[in-house]
Amino acid sequence: MLRGNYQYGDGLARGLELLERRDRPTAVFAGTDVQAMGVYEAARRRGVAIPAELSVVGYDDIRVAAWANPPLTTVLQPLAQMGEEATRLVIRLSEGEPAEASRVDLSTTLVVRDSTTAPSTTP
Repeated sequence: MLRGNYQYGDGLARGLELLERRDRPTAVFAGTDVQAMGVYEAARRRGVAIPAELSVVGYDDIRVAAWANPPLTTVLQPLAQMGEEATRLVIRLSEGEPAEASRVDLSTTLVVRDSTTAPSTTP
């Protein structure tokens, strides 16, 4: 696991690091879709085909994820629902009421597109 700052340049730099390894990964899960776009560029520079040689998954499902080549598999966050829950909390607190819970769990959705495939069985 490599850590980064979730930006394009960091995805590019970490992607290049991963793709230069002798034990090159068959898949990368980036922390954001923007970071995943950096991994796409790293793969392009190293001549690594997505998804044939490297599956890539992002997080956020920003609009450009569907426009990438190949379209990016990503995790969709329920942003509208997150905003609604945050607004309810702020209103409750501003009215002097306690928060209903210290944690709110919201479901995410995997949006499967063309950047992922099963790993190859050939060495």
